[in-house]
Amino acid sequence: MRLVQITDAHLHADKDARSRAGIPWRQFQQVLEAVIAERPDVVVLTGDVSQDETAASYALACQALAGLPCPWFWIPGNHDQLEFMRAEHPILEEVDLEQWRLLLLNTRVEGQPYGELGSEQLSSLAARLEGDDRPTVIAMHHPPVNVGAVWMDAIGLHDRNAFWQLLSAYPQVKIILFGHAHQAYAQQHTIDGEMIGVYGCPAIVDQFMPGAEDFMIDEASRPGYRIIDMHGDAWHTWVERVEV
Repeated sequence: MRLVQITDAHLHADKDARSRAGIPWRQFQQVLEAVIAERPDVVVLTGDVSQDETAASYALACQALAGLPCPWFWIPGNHDQLEFMRAEHPILEEVDLEQWRLLLLNTRVEGQPYGELGSEQLSSLAARLEGDDRPTVIAMHHPPVNVGAVWMDAIGLHDRNAFWQLLSAYPQVKIILFGHAHQAYAQQHTIDGEMIGVYGCPAIVDQFMPGAEDFMIDEASRPGYRIIDMHGDAWHTWVERVEV
């Protein structure tokens, strides 16, 4: 099973609109072209599909994503508008990956850059994990860990402690994927002797400077995506970059 993560497209209704360091629509197309060549079984887009929060930006995203050779799924980020997303493509909570399962969490907080799961979603997550012990991937937009950039860590997942406490009871959770940080990240967390891989992904649009105290663009870095190959209950993951 090959899962590919893409994230943070920040599209505009105007295909020619610029970000701080590039043209989001063009980079979105280039990243998807590279992803198609990887022959994925499933693709997940972990939030911030839109920058201008217009219905047209989501229609453009779906127009491009329709070219993928496999099912694709998305979750909202702090920049996204749920009603426009749902009008174009469902926002699911779970995907069956045969031997594995993918759980999709919504960490968006209306009007805020930071994320939260909240007690209701945490309870739902526990119930879903209680009912199925297959190896599990969890995807969310906001990082549930500090990534090392002071300004970004302040707007990560605010109820991360409750999230990690919950996971301590469910060793089937093997992988956590997040967006928002606009940079590659890989760390192994151990809870009660069980290892969980926690992974961030390069953005489709601008990359952020790792380790920065204040907001800073990494103009030397390139867009990219993350590949996760799953075999039995083991996995291998790496990041690929795309020339733009």
